Amino acid sequence: MTPERLRALCLGFTAAVEEFPFGPGTSVFKVGGRMFALGALDARPLTVNLKCDPEDALRLRAEHPGLIAPGYHMNKRHWNTVTVGALPAPLVRELVEDSYDLVVAGLPRADRLRLDRP
Repeated sequence: MTPERLRALCLGFTAAVEEFPFGPGTSVFKVGGRMFALGALDARPLTVNLKCDPEDALRLRAEHPGLIAPGYHMNKRHWNTVTVGALPAPLVRELVEDSYDLVVAGLPRADRLRLDRP
């Protein structure tokens, strides 16, 4: 998956926005003001931090050692750093979608309803 496809994937979700609060080199993708993906899209290798259920995070790290690791500069229990180009694109899409869904699930009910996700 290329940086352009990763950006398009993240921005393809309802109400997703890209911001640069850490400078122009780090893309932060948010929904409802909360981050669901973070990464330097020009970095090699391309990596992205994604929110993850704690049990799934441990399983994914065990299944993909060196490619999925505890979130760099993030809460290691709830975030993974994913090496995008080394993993199959369908898995990356699933991980990004799971991250988005976890963040949306934590939004207030009114915000979820506006996103059409009760």
